[in-house]
Amino acid sequence: MGKPKRNVFAAAEETSTPPSALTPTQSIARVVKAEGNSLYLCTLPDKKNVLVELPSRFRNTIWIKNGGYVLVDTAGAEVRQNKIDGEIINVVRDEHMWRKEPYWPKEFAKASAYPEDSDEEESTVGKMPPSYDSEEE
Repeated sequence: MGKPKRNVFAAAEETSTPPSALTPTQSIARVVKAEGNSLYLCTLPDKKNVLVELPSRFRNTIWIKNGGYVLVDTAGAEVRQNKIDGEIINVVRDEHMWRKEPYWPKEFAKASAYPEDSDEEESTVGKMPPSYDSEEE
């Protein structure tokens, strides 16, 4: 039997808004790879990779894609006797709202969809085809 809808809606509501401030042990991380069994390899803003666990309240409710962002809490990582470095406490669903917050890392700046220093040829979209009349003379 599936989870009751109230639990699904509660988890979705919890991840919809960013917190007003972060504690020193919390940071935003980019998901690099799903390791399986609710474990994710994430990159912190200082380029350090951490293995974090997705809590049971988010499992089968909130889906995390590679390249997405999560809020990670590394408190208690020293106490654990395993490889897990922290826990996911929130999933960034509305990235636009989260980027407005003052604690959003500058290392995770939004990349332009159209790189300006492209090595490819200039696009010919919307231009007239070349004229070959001058070659026929």
